[in-house]
Amino acid sequence: MSMTAIYDFAPATDDEHALLVMLPGAKASAQDFIEHGFVREIRERNLPLDVVAVDADLGLYLERAFTAQLAQHIIEPALAKNTRRIWLMGISLGGGGALTYAREHPAQIDGVIVLAPFLATTGTIAEVVRAGGWSDWNEGAIDADDDERRLLAWIKAYRSDTPGTPEIHLGYGTDDRFVAASELLAQRLPPKHVVSMAGGHDWPTWSNLWRRLLERDLFDGDNLSARAMLRKPLTVTR
Repeated sequence: MSMTAIYDFAPATDDEHALLVMLPGAKASAQDFIEHGFVREIRERNLPLDVVAVDADLGLYLERAFTAQLAQHIIEPALAKNTRRIWLMGISLGGGGALTYAREHPAQIDGVIVLAPFLATTGTIAEVVRAGGWSDWNEGAIDADDDERRLLAWIKAYRSDTPGTPEIHLGYGTDDRFVAASELLAQRLPPKHVVSMAGGHDWPTWSNLWRRLLERDLFDGDNLSARAMLRKPLTVTR
């Protein structure tokens, strides 16, 4: 299975370019990132980011091979070309996919930006809330195919100051129907990494959140970061 994507390269500069991989929600496409101005906002700020917007539908996200597909078709080719800084950005189910990839391959990813991420089914999120939050929630024994619970367990243990851990930035609308998941994730992040505003689970809200996050200069000051300098050249085995 191949993975289709739209590439938009930053103008050539003396700065080292990072790669930003955009993952859409279940009912969205790579083209939606273009049409809703997500790439334009990057170009207007002259950020040294090469962007790749990936087409990933519900069926692909539900396949347990999603992260392997993303690695094979997007991440590994970028690393093989000596791309030294890679960020993931995902909306809704794409946000869950981005976090899952970062959990499985933390050494490859410098940062993750998620907008209204889908972390788990409503029932599983409610289980954490009913327990009183992360500190009192016990994930229990996790089945081999229970990727949702495994992701939540990773978020529970996440510390932004742990060396080698990708930084996470979150944006969400306070009227989003999945707001409980975002509020739980926000509890595990530094306040400066979280943006919330009135809005629902829709493109106008996500577009406003994207602008707010970009105003925080997420990508400044990390040229040749310690993570990039320590990253070993990729050896791809087939």
